[in-house]
Amino acid sequence: MLRKLYRPGKPNHRNIVEKETIDEIIFRTIKSRNRLILELMARGGMRIGEVLKLTPENVIDQKLILRTPKSGNEAEIVFIPKRIADRLQKYIRDKDINSGNRIFPITYAAARQVVKKAGMLVGIELRPHDLRRHSATYASRSGVPIEIVSKVILRHANLSTTQRYLGKISDTEATRWIENLYG
Repeated sequence: MLRKLYRPGKPNHRNIVEKETIDEIIFRTIKSRNRLILELMARGGMRIGEVLKLTPENVIDQKLILRTPKSGNEAEIVFIPKRIADRLQKYIRDKDINSGNRIFPITYAAARQVVKKAGMLVGIELRPHDLRRHSATYASRSGVPIEIVSKVILRHANLSTTQRYLGKISDTEATRWIENLYG
């Protein structure tokens, strides 16, 4: 019992998937439904459950309204790029999805498989949350203030939660940032 109590915890280090790899995964995904699912998670910072709950009435141009989000709030807003919003609207029209129906009527397990198979296209093990983590890390490394990453992209209540998402910075990247700032 004491051994269990004082056992060191597992390191909470996740590899961050680089932007080029995410772009290649999305580019190689042929089925429009699967591609939209991947893009909403990687470009909108959405959780897989949030993507699966979307209905056409939740889509308002570049804003997605999440009803009963994980935070416990009444609603949250996700902002997505215009090109993804346009493709999402087209997908809804082409599939003739009624306002009360889900846009992606698949199970959570099926969506996890979509993500896993997409990762296998480029030879990596990919999990749904890796896409959300990529969204935050890419934004942060592109110079987006941490407050925006936290409150807008990830919709976290606390900055400390967001900081756990952001990947470790390599020595090369740290040197590049210092050079950009002060060099």
